Amino acid sequence: MERERERETGRTAPRGVLRPEQGASRFTVTTAPPGPALVPYVEYHWIVRWDVTGQPPYDSQVLSHPNVHLVFEPSGPLVYGVIRGVYTRHLVDAGQVHGVRFLPGGFRAFCDGPVQELTDHVLPAARIFGEAADGLCPRVLAHTETDAMVALVEAFLTARLPAEPDPQAAQVAEMVREMTGDYTLLRVEQVAARFELSPRTLQRLFAEYVGVSPKAVLRRARLHEAAQRADSGSVDWAALAADLGYADQAHLTRDFTAAVGVPPSRYARGDR
Repeated sequence: MERERERETGRTAPRGVLRPEQGASRFTVTTAPPGPALVPYVEYHWIVRWDVTGQPPYDSQVLSHPNVHLVFEPSGPLVYGVIRGVYTRHLVDAGQVHGVRFLPGGFRAFCDGPVQELTDHVLPAARIFGEAADGLCPRVLAHTETDAMVALVEAFLTARLPAEPDPQAAQVAEMVREMTGDYTLLRVEQVAARFELSPRTLQRLFAEYVGVSPKAVLRRARLHEAAQRADSGSVDWAALAADLGYADQAHLTRDFTAAVGVPPSRYARGDR
């Protein structure tokens, strides 16, 4: 029951979902923690349920994180590499999907090559997990209870775990946690020094385990914070730029516009 209560509190849109208030009446997001065996690999499960029956379709946009996802969809299971732009999901009628958000570095245990090879790609899950993934998909989506969906997916992934977790994957996950939670980390050289690595080694680890560069992770974390502040109300953009370590407001505006597609002032007004 304790675990179920934790899931029930995870119904708000996760960080990175753009304009969450607009989507709140159209879809819900339920999150669930992984079981003990998957803790070194998986950050959480997420289930999106939507109902726009009788309404115009809705485009939900996500400013993605440095995570690989396995998603069980009505059309079949897919693996999403790290998406460097904004990911848009077109919601029509009613339905649900079940996703697994792997820890940064956590998906490396399941694929044959560097995670960088998956970046900006969406591919059938069968290419990595075999045809059993296709057979599992309708069984997962046939359920309406989160517990039942999670149990099926957990059993599937647990049966495919390596004998031992990769210590480098754990190190990379810790690096990304620091980089996305500490806004005093502004440069790759600072991250490398904190973890007693050379910048070159850091770049190599991120190509192998994360899929995007350390610089991209640092920039994306700051843009997530900027979007969340904009969604929460009035923003002093000059002060926010200083808080996030930008040289000036213009630099923040350029970064935000390049990633989201509209300047931060337009985004804050709800303009598309």
